[in-house]
Amino acid sequence: MTFYQELQLSSTGSKQLIKNTTDPKEKRKHILIYNFKVYLVMVFCVAVVTLYSKITGNDNSVVGVTVLLAVLVLRQADFGIRTTHGLLSLAGIFGILIIGPRLSNMVSPVPAFFINAACILLLMILGCHNVIMYNHSTFVLGYLLLMGYDVTGRAYVLRVEGLLVGMILCMVIFYKNQKNRPYRRTFLDLFREFDLHSSRGRWYLRLTLIVSSAMLIMSLLGLPRAMWAGIACMSVCLPFTEDCKGRAGKRGLFNIVGCLIFVVLYLVLPKSMYPYIGMIGGIGVGYSAGYAWQTAFNTFGALSIASGLFGMPAAVMLRIGANVFGAAYTMILNKLGDKAVQYFGVRKNAQA
Repeated sequence: MTFYQELQLSSTGSKQLIKNTTDPKEKRKHILIYNFKVYLVMVFCVAVVTLYSKITGNDNSVVGVTVLLAVLVLRQADFGIRTTHGLLSLAGIFGILIIGPRLSNMVSPVPAFFINAACILLLMILGCHNVIMYNHSTFVLGYLLLMGYDVTGRAYVLRVEGLLVGMILCMVIFYKNQKNRPYRRTFLDLFREFDLHSSRGRWYLRLTLIVSSAMLIMSLLGLPRAMWAGIACMSVCLPFTEDCKGRAGKRGLFNIVGCLIFVVLYLVLPKSMYPYIGMIGGIGVGYSAGYAWQTAFNTFGALSIASGLFGMPAAVMLRIGANVFGAAYTMILNKLGDKAVQYFGVRKNAQA
């Protein structure tokens, strides 16, 4: 395996390679490459987000995060359709990211629910036809982040410009890496094949309604950071309910663990170090091979921002509450959804 190929491995792949290597010299080499990769990715992420912040303003750093996540995913993922038609999907996805979050923030919670539901469902249809690629987590996450960190006026104009540049960049990378894919499906097939009688179609709808309604509940209760509950729901709502159980428990538990670690860092570190807590979390995510600890370290960046707005205790309580609620809410609605499908399926068969 070449140096470049080893850099392409996931954290799980790198750790497995290190574990399986018996030669001490080779093991040290793999460990060194793994550490280099973690910090290289971290430097690259910080550079992209900083560049976007410099050009579009600090309020639009979330645009850099959204574009960065899309770039990292589109290097390897596809949409399950012809590559040229995949470019149309990307245009549609970024169009939704530009328009949807702003519209949602312009109206009251109930109309916002319908806007969010329509946009999230479209993001699922456009970006997740090839379910095993798990593209929805990137694009729905980007939507929720942009909605949660909304801007207006000149800042919004800069946000639109930043997203358009990001779209072009993603298109170039996507076409370069995916141009030889032999798919026959077209862009219109994404809509033709959307069927609520299929497991995929029902999952699209279930995730859409769970995420949108969780944020509606948070908003109606007057709680800030409704998108935290939405992100928790999206993360837990997997295509098959049985797979959700372990994910839900880890989401709730390790958010608490992450919050506790954040509290310790917040109390121990000097105030001058607070801006770097998010970076510490990013490094932790880089070293984490599993979902549990990735969830824990992902709390750092969100809490760093929220603590400055609401104070550390309130931010931590809100974070824990939103994630525990989102995980539990997703499991409850998944169970109810499965029972409804089973009930109506039985009735339909009985009538036949």
